[in-house]
Amino acid sequence: MLISAAKLTQFAADVFTAVGASETNARLVAEHLVEANLKGHDSHGVGMIPTYVNNILNKLLTPSASARIVRDKGAVLVVDGQQGFGQVVGREATALGIERARQMGVACVGSRNNHHLGRIGAYGEQCAAAGMVSVHFVNVVGHNPAVSPWGGREPRMTTNPFCVVVPRPGTWPIVLDMATSAVALGKVRVAYNKGVDVPDGALVDHEGVPTNSPKVMFEKPLGSLGPFGQHKGYGLAVMCELLGGGLAGEWTAQPEHPRGHNIVNHMFMVIVDPEAFGGLSAFRYEVDEMVKYLYSTTPAKGFDKVRIPGEPEQETMAARRADGIEIDTSSWQSIAKAAARVGINADQL
Repeated sequence: MLISAAKLTQFAADVFTAVGASETNARLVAEHLVEANLKGHDSHGVGMIPTYVNNILNKLLTPSASARIVRDKGAVLVVDGQQGFGQVVGREATALGIERARQMGVACVGSRNNHHLGRIGAYGEQCAAAGMVSVHFVNVVGHNPAVSPWGGREPRMTTNPFCVVVPRPGTWPIVLDMATSAVALGKVRVAYNKGVDVPDGALVDHEGVPTNSPKVMFEKPLGSLGPFGQHKGYGLAVMCELLGGGLAGEWTAQPEHPRGHNIVNHMFMVIVDPEAFGGLSAFRYEVDEMVKYLYSTTPAKGFDKVRIPGEPEQETMAARRADGIEIDTSSWQSIAKAAARVGINADQL
C-alpha cells in the first residue's frame, strides 16, 4: 500500500504516544523513521515500530530518557543515552558535540547506551546543517551477532554502520552512510517480508555456502550476513566495533556481554568545524569544484549519470513525497499488530 509521509508520521507518533512517549519524543522518532522511508532506507523506517513497541513494553527502551554527560574533557565528551529512543538521545548527543566543536574547533563524542539510533546519516546531516564535517563509527549489541568475519562462517558482529558527511552551504550535504555488512539486516528483513531474494554476495547459509534467500536470517538453521567488499568491509566493521563499541560504549559484541532481544547502539563521533582550519572559503570551493568534476564524467553503460554520495536518497525522497511511501503487506500487518497492542483500533488504522 501507499501512504503519504504526513499520514504515516502522524500514525507513528500516535503509536509511540500510546505506549508512553511524550508528544515531543514521539514526533521526533516518527519523523526520523519516516524520513528513512522517504530516502529509500525502509530497513530503518516505520518497519521498526513493532520492535520499538515490544522493547518499551519489555522495559528495554525508556521513552522518557534524555542524554546525560558522564565525562567532560573539553574537546572530548562521553554521553550516556540511558537506553532512551536513539533518535532522541542521539540527536541530543550530536547537538552537544556541535556546540563543543564550535568552541574548540573539534569534538570527539562517545555516545553510549542508545536504543536503536536508526539511520546514522541523520546525525551527520544534523552536523552538516550546522556547517560541520562529521565521521561516525557505530556498533550494534544487545542481541546475537549476525555478520560473519571475512573468511569465517559463524557470526561475530552485527551491521556496524559507518558514516561521513561533508556540508555544502545552500544545498544538501554529501552523505556516505552505510552498513559495513554487504546489506543492512533490516534490508534482509524487508526482503523476507516481501518474499524476494537478496543480492548476490550478501548472505551465507549455516554451512557457509552463498545464498540469496533471506530465510537463512530468520528460520533455522540460521546463516549470516557477510561484510561488504570482502576483507575491506570486514576491516572497517572491526574499527566500528572497537571505536564505537570498545572506546565509546565499553561494550562490544564479545560474548561476556549480555545478549537478548534488544538493540543497543554505541557511536563514536568526530565533529570538525572547517573554519578552524582557517581556509573555509577554499574548502567550500574545492568541494564544489570536485563535485562538478565528478559530474563531468561520461556515464558508463547502464548508468544515466554519475551521482555523488547522498544523491540517490534525495531523488528517492522527492519521488516518495510526491507518490507516497510503499509499505509491503507483511510489514503493515506487523505494524498494525503492534499498534493494536497499545490500544490503536482497526478503525483508527
